[in-house]
Amino acid sequence: MSWLASFLGLLSILILTGCTTYPLLSTQGEKVPHDYLIGPGDTLDIIVWRNPEISMSIPVRPDGKITTPLVEDLPASGKTSTQLARDIEVTLSKYLQQPVVTVVITGFVGPFSEQIRVIGEAANPQSLPYREHMSLMDVLIAVGGITDFADGNRARIIRMIDGKQQQFRVRLNDLIRDGDITANVPVYQGDVLVIPESFF
Repeated sequence: MSWLASFLGLLSILILTGCTTYPLLSTQGEKVPHDYLIGPGDTLDIIVWRNPEISMSIPVRPDGKITTPLVEDLPASGKTSTQLARDIEVTLSKYLQQPVVTVVITGFVGPFSEQIRVIGEAANPQSLPYREHMSLMDVLIAVGGITDFADGNRARIIRMIDGKQQQFRVRLNDLIRDGDITANVPVYQGDVLVIPESFF
């Protein structure tokens, strides 16, 4: 019977470690101001007024830089479209008199630091571009929900607050299976949603 005692001891350890509780995330999240930042993989329309020959649509490279005619290897990642437009104007001013540039973002990925990451027992774990006023339900729709093996009410969101990592419990089962809309909490740029597997 020693194997049974060992098994029960191991099972109790797993249950205790699996039952770590975190504060429940509130639906009354503070409003976080957000300007969209360009990231690798974004598609940009660079429009140079009265200069159609150097206006074009380009992707942001994996290294976060862009290259256009007369502008080589200019960092774009982490900037707003307005900031990038001003940087391009500075570079083009070596060749054109008072260039006027507009940058329009047409394909959105965003910087990795601002993406929502979903790991664990999601139907399709992935990184998602952050959108303003995004909620937990939006994230679950994007990843196709949770698997049959997920312990949705033990899921948690890992969030950086004032430079410190904090974890909050979320109630996925209550939201998905019971339709409890109070479990639909806001998510923010950089959040990580961890969906654990159920022990039973």
